[in-house]
Formats: sequence, structure tokens, C-alpha cells
Amino acid sequence: MPVRFRITLLFSALAFVILSLVCIVIYYFSYEARITNLRTRLTNRAITTARLLSQREIFDKALVQRIDSSTTIALLDKSVQAYDERNREIYRYSDRPNDTMDVTPDDLEATRKAGQTFFRQGEKQVASYYYTNEPLRLVVLVAGEDEEGVKQLNNLLNILLISFLIGNFLILVAGYFFSRGLLQPIRRISEDVAEISAQNLARRIDAGKSKDEWNQLSQTLNDLLNRLQESFEMQRRFIANASHELSTPLTAISSQLEVSLQRERAAEDYKRVMLSIYQDVQQLNKLTQTLLEFAKASGDVGGIEIDLVRIDEVILNIPGAVAKSNPTYNIKVDFSEMPEQEDNLLVFGNEALLSTAIKNIVINACKFSTDHQAAITLRIADHQIFISIADNGPGIEESEMERIFQPFYRVEESRTTGGFGLGLPLAYRIIKIHKGNIDIHSKPGEGTTFVLVLPSAKSLKSF
Repeated sequence: MPVRFRITLLFSALAFVILSLVCIVIYYFSYEARITNLRTRLTNRAITTARLLSQREIFDKALVQRIDSSTTIALLDKSVQAYDERNREIYRYSDRPNDTMDVTPDDLEATRKAGQTFFRQGEKQVASYYYTNEPLRLVVLVAGEDEEGVKQLNNLLNILLISFLIGNFLILVAGYFFSRGLLQPIRRISEDVAEISAQNLARRIDAGKSKDEWNQLSQTLNDLLNRLQESFEMQRRFIANASHELSTPLTAISSQLEVSLQRERAAEDYKRVMLSIYQDVQQLNKLTQTLLEFAKASGDVGGIEIDLVRIDEVILNIPGAVAKSNPTYNIKVDFSEMPEQEDNLLVFGNEALLSTAIKNIVINACKFSTDHQAAITLRIADHQIFISIADNGPGIEESEMERIFQPFYRVEESRTTGGFGLGLPLAYRIIKIHKGNIDIHSKPGEGTTFVLVLPSAKSLKSF
């Protein structure tokens, strides 16, 4: 069932319940008011009759009957009966001949005990009143049908039923248009999203000016589209650059083999070609390994083995790993601000990936330093681990800082130093996986400092 119909039915059901309760309450209180008013009128008639009967010297029975017959209290088939202390009937009057009430001694006794009682006898309401005025004690009963009150109550019931039916119909129609208008923004958002594809990610949903839930939904979808577009662009650049980087050594290998096979050559020439091909294969293998590491760092955290890692031990292994890469690189490690508690050095993470991230940044720092040196400083503060890697290289322009973490991107100075432009992006992905961040402080001509910020294991209940 469409949501529009479900909202309409729910809206109508709630209105049905509310209208039902309102109509029932109105009818109930109107009925109670009629009964109360009728009992008051019957009681007043009983009191009046008792007072007249108590004054025998002025009003005899015939005169009281004439008064009852000439007195109208808007009741149908009115009848009056009075009884003395011995339960003897001393007075009777009725609008219709031979119309009488069935009164038992128990009824009279109950009235004497309660003072007044009310009950129903057939279609009539009966009020029984105990009148005490020494020396006369009477129980007077007055009965009658409230024809006018019943008629008015029936009219009210008809009005309520008609209003109830018309009201529910109008609410059903209004609910339909209300739900249609309420879901109009959803329909518009759905139409906009349907026109967005991988080739048309630049389009955005019109969020409108009203700051409501639909605006919030549109903004959320637009943010999602921004992230998707960024991911697609990054993927396109990655594929294009990876294809270029892979094709370069393959093209070189193919060309050298083609040239060497065009004619017979000396063994030295073949050896020189094979050496060149070997270097290209090594370069290709290094690129493939880097791409695999980058793909692993870009994946889901669930696929990475996580454990408690002491960050100082990871850093201590960096100088030896960097020396294997290039013996001319020199690393200085500063642990002067080590915390007293060793638990503050623990992080949740993967030791191999963290080592790769730090090593890539250190190698990058040594590569661009004039003396091929880099300084690593470890500092702990506010349950966070700060790893600073500083060089004395040419620095990075501010316009370049936002792009150095893009795969295969290289600043102008790095194009002559080799590399694939994957070291910093790989380090950035690894640090992000470990819920950290990388800050850059650099000025052209004054060197660059990379600050890796990682949360300590104490600050994380779970990874």
C-alpha cells in the first residue's frame, strides 16, 4: 500500500476515534443533564403536592387534584400518589384514568430511609420523596414521561450521527490531500535522484528554503552525492594514473625486447638490455606492491588484524627499515617527552600498517631534505599520541597541501626525484583507518613537519 494511503487511513482513523469520543461525551452529558433536570422537576412536584396535602384545612384532595390537573410540568402521562406512615394511599392523581404506579412497602421504606429515591417504571421516571412536617409524614411519588426531553435527545443524536459521518468523510478527503502535499517533497526528491547517474553526479537536489526535515534529507543526500562524486573522481584519477604508471615500464620492456630481437647482437648488448629490463621489472614490482598496500589500506577495517601496539617500538624500527631502502638516509629519534606510564604508548591498530605509514613519511622527508635527514619526535598529551616528522627540505606551497594526499599526485620538485606519488596517500589512508589524522606545517624554504595524531588505547573502548 502506498505511503500516501497509509497516512490518509491513519489520519482518518485518529480523527474517527477523536470524533467518536467527542460525540459520545456530548451525548452522555446531554443524557445525564436531561435525567437530572427531570428528577429535579419530579421532586419539586412531589414537594409541592406534599405541602398542599399537609394543609388539610385549606386544600382538600379534590382541590389538590384540580391543582395537579391544571399544573403542567411538560411531562406525559403524569401521575401522583401519596402514602401515610401506615403505607395507606391517601392521595392519587393521574392524567390518564386508571393509570397507577406499582408501589410496594419496600419502595416506601427505602424512601423513608434515603429521604428521596429515583427509579424507572416502564417508560416513566419516578421520583419518591419523604415529606416530614409534624404531625404529618408523607411519601409522595411523582411519575411521568419526559417526551420533550427524549425528543430533544433524539434530535441531538441525529445531529451527532450526521455530523460524525460528514466529518469523517471530510477528514478522509482532507487527509488524502494533506498526505499528498506532505509527500510532495519526497516525490520531487525521488525524481531528482532518479535523474542522477555516474555520468551526471554533478547534479544536486534542490533543498528549498524551508528549514524542515525535507530540507535536512535533501542536504544529507547532497552531502552523500558530494562524497560519491569525490570518490568517483578519485577512482578515475587513480585508474588513469595507475594505468599510466603500469604502462610506462611495460612499454619500456616491450620496446627494448623488440629492438634487441631485430638483429643478432653481442652477448654484452643482450646483457645490457636484460639489466635494463630487470630494472624496469623491479620498478614494476615495486609499483605493484605499493598498489596492493594502497588497496589494503583503502579497504574495510574488518579485514585488518587489530591488536594493541606500542608506538615507541614501531618508531624504533623505522631507522633500520629506512636504511635498507637507502643507506644515505639518516633518522634522528627524540623520546625526551616519553610518558611515565607505558600504557599511554599503546594504540589499537595493525603494527605493519602503522610502520608502513610512518616509514613512507620519513622516506619522503629524507628524500626532500638537502642533507637526507629527518627527525622523529614522540609526544603524549590528552590521551593522544603525536608523532612529528620534520625535514629541512624546500617546503610545500599552501596551494599544494590539499593535493599531496591524492594518489599519484606529485609536486613539481618531486618529479625529478622518482617515486609514484603513492607514499603520502597510503600513509594518510592508514592513519585514517586508525582513527587518526595528519597535520602539515610547512613554509617554502623552511622545511616541512608532518604531525601524525593517533588516539591512545585508553581513549578508545573499542576499535
